[in-house]
Amino acid sequence: MAVYAIGDLQGCYEPLRRLLDALRFDPAADTLWLVGDLVNRGPRSLEILRLVRELGERAVAVLGNHDLTLLAVAAGRVKPKRKDTFQSVLGAPDRAELLDWLRRCPLLHHDPALGFTMVHAGLPPQWDLALAQQCAAEVEGVLRGPLYEEFLGRMFGGEPRRWRDDLTGYDRLRFMVNALTRIRFCTSDGALTFDDKGPPGSQAPTLFPWFQAPGRRNADLNVVFGHWAALGYYRAPGIFALDSGCVWGNRLTAIRLDEPGVPAWSVPAAGSPPAPT
Repeated sequence: MAVYAIGDLQGCYEPLRRLLDALRFDPAADTLWLVGDLVNRGPRSLEILRLVRELGERAVAVLGNHDLTLLAVAAGRVKPKRKDTFQSVLGAPDRAELLDWLRRCPLLHHDPALGFTMVHAGLPPQWDLALAQQCAAEVEGVLRGPLYEEFLGRMFGGEPRRWRDDLTGYDRLRFMVNALTRIRFCTSDGALTFDDKGPPGSQAPTLFPWFQAPGRRNADLNVVFGHWAALGYYRAPGIFALDSGCVWGNRLTAIRLDEPGVPAWSVPAAGSPPAPT
């Protein structure tokens, strides 16, 4: 029984099928970890959601920022952007079932037996595992509760940028969402920034990749994440970055978590068109 982690799909259904064939994935025995951003910018978000949902317990997908955007648009809390490509989901006959399944996906998945933790984007340096799990659970509780539509309407924004234990209400929830689904760089004291999106080394001199921030309290974890196409497939001690930019015409990447020493697999985007500009 194998456990594979796969990078951001973003509607790239055909590359996913080819990657699963290359892995010889057995849905009766193997498990997929998906780092979020199942949908948007690519051509076949509907087919991705159906496939992953049908896998049931054989797939674990955390929510990414594009998945949350789909939920917010579907709830009528924000307007779709010109670049959004999840209209097929919004018009599908099984729309309600797919969206209900999506909003019940976690924001963090931790497997102590495997020794891996998965989030979409990363973890702020102030959070250890226990606090990260608590924060993810708070957001998940709201998304799965009766007030989730109101939350989706107040989820977007860049403030507050620094974590404080006494944050409350939507400020607290918004920081949690931004930390788990949008972080790339932060300051030495853990303040989030969203302006720098390039690879490490391209950022302002006062910024650090989140996984290189001083005093990081989660440095003991093996973190699997995506979100950062400019970083690409990247491995360092405790760091497993898997967004290799399939939706941008590059590659889709998988690693094996139950045998982490084996080489990664990847397939080219090939027939997937580039995202709209």
